[in-house]
Amino acid sequence: MAGKKKGKRYAADAKSVSDSALTLEEAVAKVKGFKAAKFDQTVELTMHLGIDPRQADQALRGSISLPHGIGGAAKRVVAFVSDDKVADAKAAGAVEAGSEDLVKKIADGWLDFDVAVAEPAMMRVVARLGKQLGPKGLMPSPKAGTVDANVAQAVKAFAAGKVEYRNDSGGNIHTPVGKHSFDANQLVENAQTMIDHIIKLKPASAKGVYVKRVTLSATMTPGVQVAV
Repeated sequence: MAGKKKGKRYAADAKSVSDSALTLEEAVAKVKGFKAAKFDQTVELTMHLGIDPRQADQALRGSISLPHGIGGAAKRVVAFVSDDKVADAKAAGAVEAGSEDLVKKIADGWLDFDVAVAEPAMMRVVARLGKQLGPKGLMPSPKAGTVDANVAQAVKAFAAGKVEYRNDSGGNIHTPVGKHSFDANQLVENAQTMIDHIIKLKPASAKGVYVKRVTLSATMTPGVQVAV
């Protein structure tokens, strides 16, 4: 099946993109210089890494709070907690919190949330939701920072826009780093924080070049290569 045809604006922007990698500051300026869309586009960083995603010790998954957040609407977070912590989780911003009752609600088909967090003791209960949460990437995980003894703190962080990341089958990591309306310096600092974070996570068993290519783009723009 042929790919979706790009619009005239995209084609015009693409012609202005060089094959040469730009500094992060130049790349941000380039993306912000593309004609604005009718909505505030998300700016995304893509890192193509020299990892073998089939190897468990090379898979990358986690979460990070960026210096300036990522903009947009607050994330809808649910919390799997013991009954005595339900009030604290909701006060921190959880749209729903509970244990067996929350498990039943989700098992019955309710999935109106973006992130699920859980305290460690609740994972034996949450495990029953593997078929519902697993395929959607919503299963709480220690690696992603969504299993935390301090659930209220985790709820607050994810509701405010804490970024989850996970490599895909091609060894790429795609993460939002802000909105097109952000100041250039905010986008630069967010993107640099993410790049530095991923570089520090280089698996010991990864061979050859680790960071192969980095690009920055907005929702409706072509990608701009970033020199790292």
